[in-house]
Amino acid sequence: MTMKRRLLGILLAACFGAWPGAAAPAAAETLRERQQDFVDLKFGMFIHFNIPTFADADWPDPDADPAIFRPEKLDCRQWADAARAAKMRFGCLTTKHHSGFCIWDTQTTDYGATHTPFGRDVVREYVDAFRAAGLKVMFYYSILDTHHRLRPGHITRGHVDLIRRQLTELLTNYGPIEALVIDGWDAPWSRISYETIPFAEIYGLVKELQPDCLVMDLNAAKYPAEMLCYTDIKSYEQNAGQHISAEENRLPALSCLPINKMWFWKTTYPTDPVKDPERIVRDFVEPYNRAYCTYILNVAPNRDGLIDDNAVEALRRIGRLWDDSAPAPRLPEYDAPIVAENIAKHRPVEGSWSDDMWITDFGNDDDFETVWRSHPSVGKPWYEVTLDRCKPFNTVTIYDPEGSFADYRLKYLRAGVWYDIPVTPRAGRAKIHRFDRVWGERVRIEIDASGDAPQIAEFGVYDEMR
Repeated sequence: MTMKRRLLGILLAACFGAWPGAAAPAAAETLRERQQDFVDLKFGMFIHFNIPTFADADWPDPDADPAIFRPEKLDCRQWADAARAAKMRFGCLTTKHHSGFCIWDTQTTDYGATHTPFGRDVVREYVDAFRAAGLKVMFYYSILDTHHRLRPGHITRGHVDLIRRQLTELLTNYGPIEALVIDGWDAPWSRISYETIPFAEIYGLVKELQPDCLVMDLNAAKYPAEMLCYTDIKSYEQNAGQHISAEENRLPALSCLPINKMWFWKTTYPTDPVKDPERIVRDFVEPYNRAYCTYILNVAPNRDGLIDDNAVEALRRIGRLWDDSAPAPRLPEYDAPIVAENIAKHRPVEGSWSDDMWITDFGNDDDFETVWRSHPSVGKPWYEVTLDRCKPFNTVTIYDPEGSFADYRLKYLRAGVWYDIPVTPRAGRAKIHRFDRVWGERVRIEIDASGDAPQIAEFGVYDEMR
């Protein structure tokens, strides 16, 4: 029996799409503890410092001469002192931004700080300075990389391997990293999907290298406020128009904003007014902390590698204004993150009669702003997705933006026979169902009763590693 079980395990791993060297996501209780730890941090410093600093543009020429990166007075201890003055508890540095320049000692490319006349490992100096000041350390990393042509239409398996090697360096050579903030993934401006660069593979690699490292995708705010999808922490970038509801949020979250107008330093910043410290504390830090959200304020060092005097003074004032004595709230109950590939996305769908133009295709188009809506005359609506072949899955999500139904059944088709999926229907908008793995060719929801015409913004099917 032992040999049979081992063989079965090997077969299941192959069938269920395990990736080389992958580790299953952290246990729910351990992840929840790390999420609470992040909420407890309350306030931190985002540090956009990279080759854009020397180009006066957040998106510089991706083939800019790396020798322009010369912060001759670089002093990460000054950054850490400024963060402590504001009562911040951590930093998060842009190790690589969208133009692909690496500011750590990397063996993956010559396009980086240690391969220039400057020749120093900025990431090393940052982590050493912040840890010496008693501050936690996080990294920002961009999936989009225009220098290495890691962008739509050009992506190869070699690019995935490049990401894996770079993240392995960052998560192996610099000690414990509290969180990895990822950008440039599944965003309208990057157009790199979670399938083109496989999210589950990268997520699994991070958890294998550092199980306690949180993965935060800055673009995951595209998903509904009630769901953690492709991220351990719900992210809101205020400059991109993403605003958390301090009254309704129930998920571990981050919100970020630059103290200046843009993220990277500009030549006018030493004299431009920074954002009002009183408003930052009153309108953002305090109310967001009460809503399970840690606030990350970006402060951009200049071309010398120092934070400008006006920004330093604003941080000191924030520290004087903010009363940090109250503990962060304890997180309520919520569903664990979904980090697997949605195998129902863009697949052929059928359903009962739709209301006007809101046909079935809107129910799995990866757009939460569109919906499939049943015609009001249909007594028992149904919706069905056909997978590309018989596949394993163990999670189904239904996002019902109006909370329009709560009496339904889930089924799957295998070899011509329909089977029930043993789940308990859920009210509300986000209906997330996890169950023992099954194999099927089609997945269906049958809605038994509803008030108005039921609607589905997105119907998802996943095979999670657990």
